[in-house]
Amino acid sequence: MDEIKIDQGLSTSDLCIQYGREMLTSQLPLTEKKGYDFAPPFHEMIVHLYLLGVMWRHGESLNLLIDSREHALAALRLMLVNAGMNNNKSLKHIVFLDKMSRIKDGSDALALTAGYQATLNDGSLDMVFDEHRDETRTSGALWRLYDRSKKIMLMGGGAAAFVAIWFVTIFIPSSTGMAILTAGIIAAAFIVIPTFIIGMLIYRIKFKN
Repeated sequence: MDEIKIDQGLSTSDLCIQYGREMLTSQLPLTEKKGYDFAPPFHEMIVHLYLLGVMWRHGESLNLLIDSREHALAALRLMLVNAGMNNNKSLKHIVFLDKMSRIKDGSDALALTAGYQATLNDGSLDMVFDEHRDETRTSGALWRLYDRSKKIMLMGGGAAAFVAIWFVTIFIPSSTGMAILTAGIIAAAFIVIPTFIIGMLIYRIKFKN
């Protein structure tokens, strides 16, 4: 186990969190030099799975009264709450991470295993990211395309619906409520559907090929 100084007065969860942070601090500079461009949710998931592995291994040295893996999950949740995530969201995130920590055959995910076996400055987190570098589904560019398309569909569709409802209400005052609502939905569809189709075409041309 790496020689990281810790405060013996801290709880076991705090000890795991402190150890995880210091291990992560030794790894992130190595990944930043590579200039990875991953989708933010994917990057976050890999880092959290890695931290889970780090804290799992560290917990085994703390004479815990519960399973060290379960303790690591609880410690990671506490870490997320301390960082500002609310309780419900942190619980859902931990359930998600627990699910993602195992692959289909039941073995541990690469990021979790790398964290469990990590030593200071060994480049293990960098190794995990390198394994996923050429995967289209983890691409930061694809994520930005999705994010922009979503904003266009939400904002553009909403604006089109508002204008259509305003126009029908002002210039066709005899229209029924259903007719006004239908006009808004149709106007929004003229924005949402083409944007979705264009986004899919760009995805197929730029990424799948």
